Amino acid sequence: MIAGTFVRALPGWVTWLALAALIAASAGWGYTRGATAVQDRWDAAAVKQSLTASIVRQKQAEVTERVVTQYVDRVRTVREAGETIVKEVPVYVPAQCDADGRLPAGWRVLHDAAASGQPADAARAADAQPVAPDAAAATVARNYLTCRETAEQLTALQKWVREQGRAGD
Repeated sequence: MIAGTFVRALPGWVTWLALAALIAASAGWGYTRGATAVQDRWDAAAVKQSLTASIVRQKQAEVTERVVTQYVDRVRTVREAGETIVKEVPVYVPAQCDADGRLPAGWRVLHDAAASGQPADAARAADAQPVAPDAAAATVARNYLTCRETAEQLTALQKWVREQGRAGD
């Protein structure tokens, strides 16, 4: 009752002003609380996104390290096998063709060894036939053609992987 008497004692405009101030204060408090909640959610999402990005970068680094290590090891193995085959050239292929102008049988064995990446088999050289230079050149040309086709496939695959990665951005 005292409050009711007090309110009746004040002019009407003061009562309305007090009510407006109370409403404004309530709205300001609600706005501040809402803004704080939104900011907290925003900060939590940013932290989560940062953590996710860190995990992805770590996994990518691990994949890169593994793939590079495997690649380096594989290249070393291929190079060593190739160098071993190159060292055998004088054993299998003399500096001159035979009397018929054909490459010796050892050329064929050595070429097949180089193409497969396996050491030349001396036992196969005894059974192999000499090869005409044009047949040897055609075989080498086909091998280079296959190599270039494979390189183009790899280039296309790399482009595909890059573009797939961009599609996820």
